[in-house]
Amino acid sequence: MGSSELLIALDRDSATPLQQQVCDRITVLVRSGRLRPGDAVPASRELALQLDVSRTVITRAYELLRAHGILTARRGSGTRVAAIADGDVPRPRRTAPAALAPQPPRSTDGGNALWQPWEPPPTHHPGGGLDFRHGTPALADFPVARWLQALQDAYGRADAAALGYGPAEGSPALRTEIATLVRQSRALDASAERIMVTGGATQAMDILVRLLVGPGDVVVIEDPSHTVLRQVFGCSEAAVVPVPVDEEGLRVQDIDACVRARGHDPALVKLVYVTPSHQFPTGLIMSEARRLALLEWAYARGATVLEDDYHNEFTFTAERLPALAAARHRDTVVYVGSFSKTLFPALRIGYAILPPHLVQPFLGIKWITDRLTPTVDQDALALFISSGAYARHISRMTRLYRQRRSRLIEALLEHFGSEVRISGAAAGLHVLVTLTGTRGAGEDEIARLAAGRGVRIYPASGYFVQDPPSEPAFLMGYAALTTARITEGVALLAAVVREVRNRPV
Repeated sequence: MGSSELLIALDRDSATPLQQQVCDRITVLVRSGRLRPGDAVPASRELALQLDVSRTVITRAYELLRAHGILTARRGSGTRVAAIADGDVPRPRRTAPAALAPQPPRSTDGGNALWQPWEPPPTHHPGGGLDFRHGTPALADFPVARWLQALQDAYGRADAAALGYGPAEGSPALRTEIATLVRQSRALDASAERIMVTGGATQAMDILVRLLVGPGDVVVIEDPSHTVLRQVFGCSEAAVVPVPVDEEGLRVQDIDACVRARGHDPALVKLVYVTPSHQFPTGLIMSEARRLALLEWAYARGATVLEDDYHNEFTFTAERLPALAAARHRDTVVYVGSFSKTLFPALRIGYAILPPHLVQPFLGIKWITDRLTPTVDQDALALFISSGAYARHISRMTRLYRQRRSRLIEALLEHFGSEVRISGAAAGLHVLVTLTGTRGAGEDEIARLAAGRGVRIYPASGYFVQDPPSEPAFLMGYAALTTARITEGVALLAAVVREVRNRPV
């Protein structure tokens, strides 16, 4: 299979030539086992784009690697890690993960009614409105024909077992492909046996709440955070405690104080939910120091960290940190991912990567709640990934989203200048936009006036449990809008804001 990216960084202040740095970094990946014999590496053009260097740098590095026997190239199969590199060991034969026998989960009680938070309603525009809704990928650019081919191939290969009640943990083929994906792009080396395929990331979180949290326990969430998470955690009888984030991510040093301020003992914290790669909704990236502090805090308290790595595939800066779960976390981190934003939400395929001691209990709950997720569709996704179609799609979408993100930021600065603040531009599919100088106009009024001009924007205050923004702030997604539509939408929004600013006091 191919990967759309490699987790490597270059030191541009070093005296070592860039091509030698690329050669050295890839050699380290091979020696460490994160790239294994037979794995495909990105095309020179794609890796040059990712690292923001000339294509010549990459082609020279690949030439060095081939000369050293690290890489090999064949017409039609691309550039791959050599079958046996110097000092390496032969790649173990891929075998299907062993079947896991479900065990009954502990008894749970639905408890209190859902905590019903604020959430903007979904919108549909038959006429193609200017909707800056966040979290919606560029569905019009999805390679439907290639996906249909994967589905056809999967169903053509399906036998009676595949069409029956498959394993609750998910397709063995897909779990194997996910293991390779996260190893290459997120530096997370996990066996397929630790990977559970779920009905989207939300199901994985719901199962974890049932598994880890009981009455009287405490769940820590980021503030601000997505309101769906409040619903998921609010289903339990645990106390949900928001802890503020800053430019470095969750304020780990404030967890104990925030829990005590709500009348609870920090020793009762069982789960900490974080979005370290792209904090929702601010878009900030958790610093390495804060990540280490969180892992130490969780280990000392016996708590589990739930890492929601949504949008990690779409990062627009050269600096990328590995997944939190890739660190030495001593079995304190559960990693949750999804294909909803990279492919399409209706696919409803997510996954959880669990510490060994949580695999059987998690599987027991999943077996009862839905018995299985559609195995043949998962096999189709595995084929889509192994064929390289997934990597090519991510590469195309990254280029497209970079263009649309740039156009949105440029348009906002053109129309608002110093009277706009933009957060979260480094990654993801939305930015957090704060408008200043609106003479007391609130978010709801601006959103209502914009809607009257055919533009949908989404107030951000509802995502904050405490200390909402003092000035109007909005989540603006750009992935599903062309650059022309983004330009038009921002111009209409600017007209609304001028109207508000110029009205008599």
